[in-house]
Amino acid sequence: MYAARARASLRGWGGVGAMAVACALALAFVLLLPRTQAVQQAGNTSGPGLANGSQVRADSCKDSDAQDRTLSPSGADGPTIDAIKARTGAKRKLVVGVDQNSYHWGYRNPNTEGAQLEGFDIDLVHRIAQDILGDPDAVQFKAIPTSQRISAIQDGRVDMVVRTMTITCQRLADVAFSAPYFKTGQQVLAPKSSPITGYNDTLAHKRICTASGSTAYGKLKADLDKGSLPSSTDISTTVPNQLDCLVRLQLGEADAVVTDGALAASQAAQDPTVELKGKAFTTEYYGVAMKKDASDLVRRVNRILVGYRSNGWQASYDTWLSATLGKDSGPSEPPAPRYLRTS
Repeated sequence: MYAARARASLRGWGGVGAMAVACALALAFVLLLPRTQAVQQAGNTSGPGLANGSQVRADSCKDSDAQDRTLSPSGADGPTIDAIKARTGAKRKLVVGVDQNSYHWGYRNPNTEGAQLEGFDIDLVHRIAQDILGDPDAVQFKAIPTSQRISAIQDGRVDMVVRTMTITCQRLADVAFSAPYFKTGQQVLAPKSSPITGYNDTLAHKRICTASGSTAYGKLKADLDKGSLPSSTDISTTVPNQLDCLVRLQLGEADAVVTDGALAASQAAQDPTVELKGKAFTTEYYGVAMKKDASDLVRRVNRILVGYRSNGWQASYDTWLSATLGKDSGPSEPPAPRYLRTS
């Protein structure tokens, strides 16, 4: 059709030049057709218009909706899942980066046989392993510092990271995320005796500890740069792991910690001399992080989360988090997912 229209528009030109233009247009259409068909077929697993392959470009993303920019759920296997299933013997496990020091999230409990890892994130890992490999214990856990979460994925050291990792546009440039599985926000943790009252002017002349590569540090730096925080606020104390900030606080090497409220509440449960100061001042969502080209794994995890929200999520929350976050608080129910669609 397009070639016929081109020939019609060239009537009266005559000669070889007209035919050359017509042939060029026809050839261009033929070359573009497979790409057009590929785009049309991209979302066949879950309906028309759904993006396939990689997630949204970071330069078109806003942090306020970063958690919605994930692929639609699917139970289909693909090259990433096939490679995981092809592992043999003792290596036939899902390799997952986790924390082992975050109380009630990813925590190695010394009071259990073999100092087992336990917590909210760990429960989710077992559920994913059950679905993909048919065994909830078919997991090789790797303790990953906060600052190495992205590099561990990109380097292939892990299949995924389940480690209280906030979905952001900046991170979407480097890794893919599942739909969100938890909602939280940044808060201030400080000694009960501290005059600090929250994320405000009482942070002037105070030393604030954050984890390297964390959204907390990014928020503090941005607010300092634009003058939203007192210029005397010292954010130079950064550590590889979030729990190290609590240690710095206990040693008097920091005056306050800024981190996700969900983590801060668990740290306050570990140390009765500290408490949350003020309300959350951001809204953030945790997601499971994977390689950018692992589309089949992203879709599978999103399908697993669909079932987990209705059967499993609440029981895990009640076990690990309700004592510190409450049964009726904002985070006490799973966030509703939204999936990326093309226009």
